[in-house]
Amino acid sequence: MHCLTLGGGRALHYRVDGPPDGPALVLSNSLGTDFRIWAPMLAHLPPGYRILRYDTAGHGLSDLAGARSIADHAEDLLALMDRAGIARATLVGLSVGGLIAQALYRAAPARVDRLVFCDTAHRIGTDDVWNARIEAIERDGMGAVAEATLERWFTAPFRETAADFPLWRTMLLRTPVAGYCDLGRAIRDADFTDACAGIAVPALCVCGAEDGSTPPALMRDFAARMPDARYVELPECGHIPCVEQPAHLAGEIAAFAGAP
Repeated sequence: MHCLTLGGGRALHYRVDGPPDGPALVLSNSLGTDFRIWAPMLAHLPPGYRILRYDTAGHGLSDLAGARSIADHAEDLLALMDRAGIARATLVGLSVGGLIAQALYRAAPARVDRLVFCDTAHRIGTDDVWNARIEAIERDGMGAVAEATLERWFTAPFRETAADFPLWRTMLLRTPVAGYCDLGRAIRDADFTDACAGIAVPALCVCGAEDGSTPPALMRDFAARMPDARYVELPECGHIPCVEQPAHLAGEIAAFAGAP
């Protein structure tokens, strides 16, 4: 385990794997998860990448930040890239991780070689949706939204038959309420619609065909707003392709980022 301590003593939990001189992949995970969400996919990537994973503030072992914007979370990730000695990388953002990747690109485009957007968009959800969800969680805990969330995250066959599904359910349920709600507010307030046309690096947009959170129609619209983006749809997959279709996602990322 590695820890980066930021201002005020706030700790971010992260992990770096692979050779120091390998091409860098920086992975930013979804709301309600920690960096273990990428483990199934990493087993299918070719060796040789320098891979940075981390727990977003308020998730996993990273300290709660409180009232932070998506731009603030991008600053956290830039600090982690500095600590890991990663000058330039392919950013891989899942759901809110894709918003963080967009914010990082806006703040420091020279640090980004390519962008991989997994089940995300330029804007995710509406104010009403997020406010209702946050109110329910603050009143009744993570259990108030867990089952509906898991239905959006994973297909029915995966939920019914995958041996590791209970672990992902537990990960969601154990997410700190404050961490989830603070990041939910940041998602609610983020809108990169007008910034899409300014993304000047190649982008790969990957979406599960059965994603209930950022469905294919939304991601196709997102991809169409960027000047150099390719859209790929994964069959029999929900919102978390690194868990439900890890080999397929790894192959798409490796082909796009280039072999180490």
